[in-house]
Amino acid sequence: MGYNTALDLAENMDIRTSIAYHLRGNHYPPVPSSMVDPCLDAIDAYHDEDYSRLIKLPEGVFWRGEDSAPASAIAEAHHLDAWLPHAHYCDCNDCVFIDE
Repeated sequence: MGYNTALDLAENMDIRTSIAYHLRGNHYPPVPSSMVDPCLDAIDAYHDEDYSRLIKLPEGVFWRGEDSAPASAIAEAHHLDAWLPHAHYCDCNDCVFIDE
């Protein structure tokens, strides 16, 4: 399991189901399914290019002692690259923007 599995899930299943499988199967220990909605919210924030958007965490889950976390922290901690906009993590010529 890993990025290739996540990419396959992202391409072949609906997003909610694929995130749930990814959190349970690509992490050890498995991430609770209560994190599916925060992960979906983080993905939405990335599509809006709002990486610092605070996302409410489920009851009993904390980030640095807080009950909310920035979208970037959720995306990084839960390895959501397969669901993020291509330009976010890519350095190919189509995605790298050079200031003129």
